Amino acid sequence: MIAKTRVLLRPIQILIVEDNATDAYFIKEALKHSWLPMSFVVVEDGSKALDYLHRRADFADSLRPDLILLDLNLPKKDGWEVLREIRRNPAFTPIPVVILTGSKNDADAKRARDGRVDLYIVKPLDTAHFSVIVKSVERILMEKFEVKE
Repeated sequence: MIAKTRVLLRPIQILIVEDNATDAYFIKEALKHSWLPMSFVVVEDGSKALDYLHRRADFADSLRPDLILLDLNLPKKDGWEVLREIRRNPAFTPIPVVILTGSKNDADAKRARDGRVDLYIVKPLDTAHFSVIVKSVERILMEKFEVKE
């Protein structure tokens, strides 16, 4: 049996929805260490995330993301509202969503699972542990694109 391998012809598009510029910077820097080619767009609130997904306003020419890293505590529209919109819209449903939050609340983790997130990660307290994010994102993307190392 021949292993099925897909070659990526473009960088993987990652939408980072994060209102903390420092966290967004460290997330991007950590993901740059992946062996998978990635391109990043950062938006700082839930309204902009939905504009990006719907290709509205400043994002009319945006590319559909291959994966969304979503914080829960966002201005304008919180991460829960964004997640509901993603899961209600058939065009967005196939996009993997990783919740990346400071909340260690078990109720939030359960609510996220009920909302059909692909992964719930509590943000690391130091940059040395951001490799957890990289490995988790790589695993999800490898499954999505049927990529082998």
